[in-house]
Amino acid sequence: MASYSSRVRADIARWQQAGMIDAATADSLARDVEANERKSLSFGSILAMMAALLFGAAILIFVAANWDAIPRLARVAALFAVILGGYVGGAALKARDHAAIGEALWIVAAAAFGGSIALIGQMYHLSGDEASALVTWGAGTALAAVALRSNPLTVASVGIADAWLFLKGFDYYSRSDFPHGFVVMAIVLFAVSFWTRSQAARHLIILSVLFYLMLLVTNHDTLQVAIPLVVASALLFAASVFAPGPVDRVVQLGGRLPLHALLGFLTGLAMIQFELADESTYNSGFALASAIALAGVVAAIVLAGRESRGLRWLAYLGFAFELAIIYVVTLQSMLDTAGFFLAAAVLLGILAIVIIRVEKRMKGPDAKGATA
Repeated sequence: MASYSSRVRADIARWQQAGMIDAATADSLARDVEANERKSLSFGSILAMMAALLFGAAILIFVAANWDAIPRLARVAALFAVILGGYVGGAALKARDHAAIGEALWIVAAAAFGGSIALIGQMYHLSGDEASALVTWGAGTALAAVALRSNPLTVASVGIADAWLFLKGFDYYSRSDFPHGFVVMAIVLFAVSFWTRSQAARHLIILSVLFYLMLLVTNHDTLQVAIPLVVASALLFAASVFAPGPVDRVVQLGGRLPLHALLGFLTGLAMIQFELADESTYNSGFALASAIALAGVVAAIVLAGRESRGLRWLAYLGFAFELAIIYVVTLQSMLDTAGFFLAAAVLLGILAIVIIRVEKRMKGPDAKGATA
């Protein structure tokens, strides 16, 4: 099957031949298609990235396995040769229009840099822990992303920052302060993503911030974190729905800010519901939070469901979650096991009918161009 860009090029040629557009317009459209095609990751590019990661892992494992047999100077020289060769070779290949292979070599170099930190630190008995090594690795990868204006390296930098957040947040190795420094990392990397034109990194950063807030709840009062998250998410959703053009020109998320905002809204309300849930009595605060969540799900589908199938499915999942948690908190003492299965069957049946009817209403001439 022909790719989207190939079909558009064929359409442009047909339009020009039919006299619908002139040569200048056809040339401008073709250049725009080509420019946007280069920003996307093809299946071949993804395979090249995976091969690069495996190749980098193989090099590091080989070096580590033969660490004692290799002279100290040769060890350092080999590691730096891999890093330098990856970055320089990748830049040369990308300049020759081999973008996928060039980016893959940059990933190899970044992986080699991370491995070098651990191996050289072990060789020279340098002080420090795993979290500090991750910070150094992430900073070096981010600088490389800025210097090379690399989308994949930016995503890799965010992934390393997430690993640091996970390590510090769950405090696997030693008790330390809460990783508030992730906020600074997220802001810096979000700014870097505009320079490197990495929309994927921006999506990942937003999801990472939600993960950070979920960890923050374990160290702070739940309502102090959850309520601002709900309010901010609702405001962002409203702004992205009622002023989509100006908002997306600022955040550049491909029109998917409503999806992130809905996820943040539901996450914040879930925090509140878990905090207020009381299995023994019906809690008015829990009831209010549940009502707000259900109203938010309906509003999201009505206001932005036609434009985004992904948002609709997130709303369906949110609706199903609300039905489940409302049952667990308010009805479980009234029903036995058989009653639970009966109630679950009825609720799932109602949910299926609602989804089918909503999908039918959403399908129409205006929904053909809906975003995922």
